[in-house]
Amino acid sequence: MQRVNLTVDLSLSRIVHGMWRLADWRFSAEDILSLIEHGMDRGVTTYDHADIYGSYTCEEIFGNALSLKPSLRDKMEIVTKCGIVLQSENRPSHKSHHYDTSKTHIIKSVEQSLMNLKTDYIDLLLIHRPDPLMDPAETAEAFNQLKESGKVRNFGVSNFKKPQWDMLQSYLDYPLVTNQLELSAYNLENFEDGSLNLCQEKGVAPMAWSPLAGGSIFEESNEKAFRLRKTLETVKEEIGANGIDEVMYAWLLRHPAKIMPIVGSGKKERLDSAIDSLNLRMEKEQWFNILTSSMGHDIP
Repeated sequence: MQRVNLTVDLSLSRIVHGMWRLADWRFSAEDILSLIEHGMDRGVTTYDHADIYGSYTCEEIFGNALSLKPSLRDKMEIVTKCGIVLQSENRPSHKSHHYDTSKTHIIKSVEQSLMNLKTDYIDLLLIHRPDPLMDPAETAEAFNQLKESGKVRNFGVSNFKKPQWDMLQSYLDYPLVTNQLELSAYNLENFEDGSLNLCQEKGVAPMAWSPLAGGSIFEESNEKAFRLRKTLETVKEEIGANGIDEVMYAWLLRHPAKIMPIVGSGKKERLDSAIDSLNLRMEKEQWFNILTSSMGHDIP
């Protein structure tokens, strides 16, 4: 398995396993442990969480499975996110859906995540969404306190644009190490608006959420989806892929930004497809054919 170095002390597996839908899978703790071990046997050591996933349940579900074999913890990297506040029966004190990047909220969220995940440290903490009311000095204070206590080892962001990234980074004495972005052949926003270029400028490898466009490429019947599927099928045959999902992963992996796709499936074979895509070789011409099919027009 390829690995991506984010700092001298932190590297992530090139394929990341996302736990967003973990509660929906309705797996037993033993089933989840089996899934974790399957991925780790194939080199997937990085697990992506957020406090809100599963209406605040997924971290605990994962932690319960991990408690069946605690020795796995030191062999994996746990990423989690905070900053979104959801109304939920599991958080009756939450009166509305909003963002909160205050020092108090960040530290409280991390303390809860540590308890849920049954670990004493988080490898990488991300601010989940840009907060228009963020006080970067206060957010930085929270980061510093968590770092000094050893509860969080590294920090990054998710869905941040350049001004938001630069603002927060300017208050920190250490680098933000990643930006988790929506990146896929179907959704090109972060390719087109410079967000991916910012990662390259800063020497920061991004994580890609929804690399298969949330399944849209398989389900949508609009002209764009039809056009893109046709091209993906052609490239699949040309490069010897087993499915167009592997082609979409390979398209992201071909980019020099060292994109790390997040696979959000509980099926071992789906995880295997993403891992197998690392062995595919996509030529530049094929990459651009996919790009222009998604755009719906030729490049200038």
